[in-house]
Amino acid sequence: MAQEIERKFLVINDHWRTEATGILYRQAYLNTDKQRTVRIRIIGEQAFITIKGITRDICRLEFEYPIAVEDAHTMIDQLAHRPIIEKYRYQIKQQDLIWEIDEFLGENQGLIIAEVELSHPDQKLVLPEWIGAEVSHDPRYFNNNLVTHPFQSW
Repeated sequence: MAQEIERKFLVINDHWRTEATGILYRQAYLNTDKQRTVRIRIIGEQAFITIKGITRDICRLEFEYPIAVEDAHTMIDQLAHRPIIEKYRYQIKQQDLIWEIDEFLGENQGLIIAEVELSHPDQKLVLPEWIGAEVSHDPRYFNNNLVTHPFQSW
C-alpha cells in the first residue's frame, strides 16, 4: 500500500528561484470526489494516472502508474473536468528532503505553494526562509479543489 505524507505551505518570496529550474506540468481530474480523486498528469514526454484517497490529517493513500502520453492527452482533452491545472514545478533539495514548489498558471495564476513529502507524520522540519503559512489542512489549496474553485475566483 502506498501512503503519501505531505505538508503544504505558501511561498512568501522569490529567494528559492535561484536554486531550481521549473518543468511544465499539465494535469486534469477525471474524478474530484473528496473520498477519492483520479488525476491524469503529463510531465514533458511522460504521463501518469494517479488515484488518491481521502486526506486524513496530512496522510492519504496514493497509487500512481505510467500511461501512454497519447492516452493522457485524449483523457485530458475529452474526459477531464475544467479548468486544466497547469503549473511549473521546481524541486529544491534541503537537508534530506525534496521541496516541490508549484507556480500555478491560468485561472490559478498568482498562487505559489511549496510541498514536502515526509517519511512519517511527526517528522521534524527545518523550514526554508521562503516558506510562509502552512496550508496542509486547508482544502482550498488541494489541486483537485483548484479545478472547481480556481485561485483567481477567491
